[in-house]
Amino acid sequence: MLPRIADSLSFLYLDVVRIHQDDTGVRAEVTSGRGTESVYLPTAALSCVLLGPGTSITARALTTLARHGTTVLITGSGGVRCYAAALPDSLSTAWLERQTRAWCDDDRRLAVATAMYEKRFGRDSLPKQATSLAQLRGMEGQRVKAHYRLLAQQHRIGRFRRTYDPDAWDSQDPVNLALSAANTCLYGIVHAAILALGCSPALGFIHSGNQQAFVYDVADLYKAQLTIPLAFSLHASPNPEATARRSFRDGLRLFNLLPRIVADLQDLLDPDTQHAVPDVEEELVDLWDPVTGPIRGGTNHASSPEAPTGGFTWPQ
Repeated sequence: MLPRIADSLSFLYLDVVRIHQDDTGVRAEVTSGRGTESVYLPTAALSCVLLGPGTSITARALTTLARHGTTVLITGSGGVRCYAAALPDSLSTAWLERQTRAWCDDDRRLAVATAMYEKRFGRDSLPKQATSLAQLRGMEGQRVKAHYRLLAQQHRIGRFRRTYDPDAWDSQDPVNLALSAANTCLYGIVHAAILALGCSPALGFIHSGNQQAFVYDVADLYKAQLTIPLAFSLHASPNPEATARRSFRDGLRLFNLLPRIVADLQDLLDPDTQHAVPDVEEELVDLWDPVTGPIRGGTNHASSPEAPTGGFTWPQ
């Protein structure tokens, strides 16, 4: 999949593949019962490559990606986690500088934090007079509790209390397990978007004192819409953690979220500039078909009625 988003950022996710450099370029290879299938990567057109499980990459291939200014991220399956990153020297610091200037100035930091709460609860939802962070946190707590209570009533599961205790993980109820798993998926893709822009995941405007403070800030923008309703819908699931992770991966929800994350980051850090609104039709690059015209990318078409049967040999 090759989503193209704001600022011409383009993402490529790969897993279960070997990536190496040959005399022509960087090539991704998959070896299976059908033999070895390979494809050259458009490294000069890629802003960010996400390497999932089962991926190996040579030092020469990494060098080429760095030379072309491509950020390389090591992630979980489907981008559900972000374990490590290799940032190229040529990556612009423009957004990092905007983030740092806003973070260092208490007034601007409060303005960004307030803007984050407005994105979550509506632009006209906060009092007109100056509001302290303590008041904002109090309002957030009330609204999140009300959201939990509403969803608990809708799913008829009685009273719900959010808990996260890694030492007592197995004793937690299905909703808490699903919510923790879904939030972890969300953190992974938010982390990837922050690094792709060149920002620091540690400089949070609401959270502080953690290398992922900004990740938690940004992820909070989407929990009420994405992870919390999903977790409550899995209250009767026998395996809520795995189901929550698959829900994000299988529907490409995380990758579809990338353009929105980038646009929101730019709007928060540079609110006085008009940035391009992400076009949902450009989130994933389409595939061309001479009969039906463009068809959606990011989909495995092996089971489609037109797919050939029997063995297949990738052209060399």
